[in-house]
Order: sequence, then structure tokens, then C-alpha cells
Amino acid sequence: MFITKMHLNRRTFLKGMGATVSLPLLDAMIPARTLLASTAARAVPRLAFVYFPHGAIMREWSPDGRILQPLAPFANRLTIVSGLENRHAYGPVHAITPGTWLSGAVGGVTADQLAAEHLGCDTPLPSIAVATEQATKICAGVWEGKYEESYGTTISFRKDAPVPMEFRPRTVFDTIYQRASGSTSVLDLVADDTASLRKRLGPSDRLALGDYLDTLREVERRVDNKDEAGVEESFVRRMTLMFDLIALAFRADITRVATVMIAAEASSMTYDHLGVSDSFHLLSHHQNDPQKIEKLVRIQAFHTRMFAGFIRTLSELPDGDGTILDRSTVLYGSNMSDSHAHDHFPLPLALVGGRLPGGQHLSCPDRTPISNLLLTVLRRAEVPVDNIGDSSGEFAGL
Repeated sequence: MFITKMHLNRRTFLKGMGATVSLPLLDAMIPARTLLASTAARAVPRLAFVYFPHGAIMREWSPDGRILQPLAPFANRLTIVSGLENRHAYGPVHAITPGTWLSGAVGGVTADQLAAEHLGCDTPLPSIAVATEQATKICAGVWEGKYEESYGTTISFRKDAPVPMEFRPRTVFDTIYQRASGSTSVLDLVADDTASLRKRLGPSDRLALGDYLDTLREVERRVDNKDEAGVEESFVRRMTLMFDLIALAFRADITRVATVMIAAEASSMTYDHLGVSDSFHLLSHHQNDPQKIEKLVRIQAFHTRMFAGFIRTLSELPDGDGTILDRSTVLYGSNMSDSHAHDHFPLPLALVGGRLPGGQHLSCPDRTPISNLLLTVLRRAEVPVDNIGDSSGEFAGL
């Protein structure tokens, strides 16, 4: 296939005093008479790692289970992976559970940062790491002082240094668009550049640019809106915003790697809108009480519903001759299995995206290292890694 459009550099951006707005892929960025695979429209991998705390009610973590039901519209892009364990997460429970999820070890660079080292060379931000609530220190009990405190507050590590999970949407927005502190809209700051660019674009590109800028303005409005809602409503709004910000960053190729903590480890959040007024963490110690288990399923299905909204957004964003989801692999799961037992086998894990075969339930031999999955995901995303954590090989079925 040959492209016959006039050429605009892929790294064209809108610049103003105190803001920089990277652009989505436009037809004008594809050089004339050039094979698609050799242009800016080539299928560039994106990776996202979305973590939820306190494990899952495993009997509902199945193709027909209620927790994964919100992902049913994407069944052909979904792979459930079962039989995996993270043996390095045992010990002070919540204090090291998040920090060992993407490394398969205590210490070392996590999968997202290995990807960022390779995929982030050509993007303004190598990666972004976000959360939906502020993390707090988690007591390690008798292990106090033996583990870094950060293992309980982040899922991302760069050469043994923790990558903080930013929970303030405005800070994330300002980082993505290099907006200086203040309330001025980035679109107002780059208005002159925008007007100049529009004159150079064809009709279809003007429409694409307009759609992108309209979305950006709406997200910015929500980011800058003074939040006077209750804590619970703020939590839901923040989660939606964080997913929308990642989608914007992927669309404009600001970054190709993202990590998300859907809720803080040992979160005390309540979910009154689901009819659950119990603290999430306290409820996770369910003691096999059917009523508590039912409430946990509601919370876990809600998290998946929010995640499914993110997947839907990626599936609707054009990228070359496909969509952002076509280019993406998203790992969704937890580093804990049964929250009452505080165990780490079998882990609830699922992959969604277009870079791996979907529509399957991959059942691995019991206690296969989670590192094998991480290794496979990285290699399929064209990240050249020999191993990660305690990996013993990649999966042939992915």
C-alpha cells in the first residue's frame, strides 16, 4: 500500500507561551508514495498495566464470571491467564504486594520501565504512572525496615528507584501538555499555532484535529473544575479522568507506556453508590462470609466496568489503518488472589488488546511464575529483554 499525502512531521506540535500540545496522527504526517510500514502510521506498540488491590473472588474471575462481565464486548480481544503465582509477594502482605507485581521479584526494574527504556526513546514522556487515590505508608509488621516503604505505594520501579504514582489529574494533565502552573487553557495558549496549522491541513485532517482538540478541551475542563463533590464521587471522577488522560497521551504519542493503580493498597474507600458502605480493605478480610463476598464482587465488577470504559475509548481512537487498541496490550489484574487468605496463587490476570491473540482462556501449569507472562508481553511489544524476575520462558500460546 502506498500513501500519496503531503508530508507533515510526526513530531509537529502546537506551541504557546507555557504549553505544548502534541498532535494525533494525521494524514499529512504520512509521506507521499511511501509504504505504510515505513511511515508514522506504522503499528507502534502501546503498553498499559492496570492494577487493582486486594485480589479477586476467583470463582467470579472467569469468562462467565461477574467480575469480567463488563469486558464481554471485547471478548475477541480478551485473554484470561490462569495458574500463575508470584512467590516473591509473600511476606508483609500489602507492604510489598504492589511493588512486586511487575517485576516478579523484590527489587529490580519493573516491566513497564523496561518497556519505557525501549519504547519511550521517541516520545516526550517515556511513561506515565497514575493512581486514583493517594497512597499511604503500609506497616510491614515484623518485617519493618527489611523492605522499601515504596513497595506498598507504587507498581513501577526504574533501576530500583520507585516511580511515584500521581493521583492528581491536574498534575498529570500539566505534565502531558507541559502547561505552566495557572488556570489558562492550553488551547488558548496555543491558539495562534492552531490557527496557522489549520490552514495547512486538508478537510479530513481539520476534522481529525478538531475532534482531538474538542476532546482535550473537555478533559481540561473536567481537570480544572473545582471538585466540590464528596470523597466517593471524587474517587470515581478521578478514575475516569486518569483513564481519559492516558487515552489522550496514547493518541498523541506523548507516551507509549502507562501504569495505573485503580485503588490504593489497603484502601479504606467506600462504595456507597454500589450499596457498599464498608471500608474496601476491611471488607477484603471477608472470612468467607457470603454477604461480604457478594459486596466484594460488586466492587471488583465496578472496577472492571471502569476499566472496560478505557478499553472502549482505545477501540474508538483511530491510529493509522487501525485503532489504538489494535496497537495496544493492556494487562489487567492483581498481585493477590484470595484477599482473606492473603495468598498469591492463582492470580487474577487478563490481557486485552490487539497485539496478542484474544478470545481465549490460557490455563498454565499451576504456580507458573507471573514473570513468564511479563516476559511474553514485553517481547510481543518488541521490547528486547532476555528475562525478568524469575522468568523461565515465554508462553507459546500468546
